[in-house]
Amino acid sequence: MRPPAPLPARLSSMPFTVHEARAARLSNGRLRSSDIASTGRLLYLPAGWEFELHGLSRALSAATPGAWISHITAAVLWGLWLPAWLQDCRQLHLSKPKTLPPVRREGVIGHTVLAFEDETMIWEGMRISTPARTWLDLAALLPLADLVAVGDQLVRQPRNGLEERTEPWSTVERLQCMLNKHPKMKGIVKAREALLLIRPGADSAPETFLRLALGEAGLPEPELQVRIVPGDPFSPAADMGYRRHRIAIQYDGGHHLTREQQSRDNRRDEVFNRAGWRYFKFNADDLAKDFRGAINQVRLALRGS
Repeated sequence: MRPPAPLPARLSSMPFTVHEARAARLSNGRLRSSDIASTGRLLYLPAGWEFELHGLSRALSAATPGAWISHITAAVLWGLWLPAWLQDCRQLHLSKPKTLPPVRREGVIGHTVLAFEDETMIWEGMRISTPARTWLDLAALLPLADLVAVGDQLVRQPRNGLEERTEPWSTVERLQCMLNKHPKMKGIVKAREALLLIRPGADSAPETFLRLALGEAGLPEPELQVRIVPGDPFSPAADMGYRRHRIAIQYDGGHHLTREQQSRDNRRDEVFNRAGWRYFKFNADDLAKDFRGAINQVRLALRGS
C-alpha cells in the first residue's frame, strides 16, 4: 500500500479542524489515514503530536463555534498564578452561552454560562475569556486565599521594560462592575469576599499569602511596595511594611537566588538598614509553616517600635 502524501507543514505539527483540512484540500480518505487521529467532532491530531495546550486550545476553539476557552485552561494560557495541583492539568475547559447545546467532547470540561460581550476576546487565534472573567470563573474552583492571589495579579502594575504589558489586566473597580452583573453566579459570594482583600502592589502569590497571614493574625494591614522616600521611583522599595514603625518586609522567591538579583537585594537591604528601618526577609520555608514564625517576628517589632 502506498504511504499517504505528507501533510501540509502547518497541519503536521499542531491540532487542526476539519475546516482547515478542507482548506488544505485533504479528502475524507486522507483524514482516515494512520498518521491522523480524530479527537471528536471536527478536530484532528497529527501522529506523533505531543500535548501542547496553546495549539490544542486554538483548534478546540475553532472547532466549536460560539464557545470560548475558559476557567483553568484560560488561566494557564494567560499566565495567571495557579496552585501546584492545577498547573499541569491537561483537561480543557470550554464555555458556551446558554443558548447553545452543552459541550460534549472527550477530555473537555464544558460549562454553560452567562457571559457578556466584553468578557471574552479573540487572542492568538482563539476565543478566550478575558483575564478578569477568568478570575471570576475561578471563584468556584479555588480557595479564597488563592483567588485573592490571582486578583492581586490582575490589578498589579506591570514592571516597565520587563513585561510586554504596560497596563494592569484589570482594576478593583472593573472587577466590582463585573461582579454586579453576575449576582447569582456560582462562586459569587467567595468572589465578593476576595474582592475586598485584593490590593495593587503584590508581585507574587506568596507576597499575597504573607499579607493575608498578617491580617488573619490580627496585625495591621501593611503598605505594599513601601519606599523609604514616598513617591520617589528611585527610592528602594520593600514588598510591604509599616512606614510609621519603620518596618520593612521582603519575601524572597526563587528568582532571588540568582547572583545578579542577590546583588540588587543586598544594595536595597543596606539602604533600609542605613535608614534605621527594621528589615525582615522571609522565604518558602516560612510559607511552608504558614508564616507563623514571620508573624511572631513582625508582632514583636510592632510592639517594640
